[in-house]
Amino acid sequence: MKKIIETKFAPAPIGPYSQAVLVGNMLYCSGQIAIVPETGELLLNTIEEETHQVMKNIGAILKEANTDFSKIIKTSIFLKDMNDFAKVNAVYGSYFTSDFPARETVQVAALPKFVNVEITVIAIV
Repeated sequence: MKKIIETKFAPAPIGPYSQAVLVGNMLYCSGQIAIVPETGELLLNTIEEETHQVMKNIGAILKEANTDFSKIIKTSIFLKDMNDFAKVNAVYGSYFTSDFPARETVQVAALPKFVNVEITVIAIV
């Protein structure tokens, strides 16, 4: 049985998808970009600010599903420019303390709304 997870504290979907889907104790989160939920505006001042907003959006979805960053088992990071890897990695890493999730990071030609970073996660609940 699947349950759709939706919160006003993360950006509303910009297409035919859900913020996250819970199946059993597995939470599959859609990719998040740096949209500020309260305004709908993109936060693109610096790659660090952009990454923090992405992680805040993920955190809001995790909270709505009654889980947190410590329960993430897999992440995928999509970067417009691999030269941003160290800065994104530093911000991303600040959200975890131990037992880090599995992860891949890939450079892509373009991302939705021409952002610089998109992150998706799978977590347990």
